Amino acid sequence: MQSRYAAHSLGKGQYLSDTLSVKQRADFDIAEFEEAAGQVKWVGLEIRETTGGGEADETGTVEFVARCRDKDGPGIHHERSDFIREDGRWVFDGATFNPKAPTRRVEKVGRNEPCPCGSGKKFKKCCGA
Repeated sequence: MQSRYAAHSLGKGQYLSDTLSVKQRADFDIAEFEEAAGQVKWVGLEIRETTGGGEADETGTVEFVARCRDKDGPGIHHERSDFIREDGRWVFDGATFNPKAPTRRVEKVGRNEPCPCGSGKKFKKCCGA
């Protein structure tokens, strides 16, 4: 992931093409990328989360935020990238832009209900006090 960020920063379209999956490579135009690359200056990368991607894995994801600057001013690019192993090496296979965290479900405990800590007391006399 960091090498692909560096390639974006340096305008290295061939490297980006070489690190795409077969499926993704069909839609990538190196000349078009290199023409647009000069209009954006990448200024920072924050890796937020990674899953998979180990020696025994065939897939992995990287969630990141990349900061940039262009003619319109500062901007950010938030993405969860999917990587797969093809012919023994990791390649980019797709992305979800502006990924959202899973919705958290919180159950409300009434004051007179048993306390969820398991004490046997009413919530208002235990953890709700």
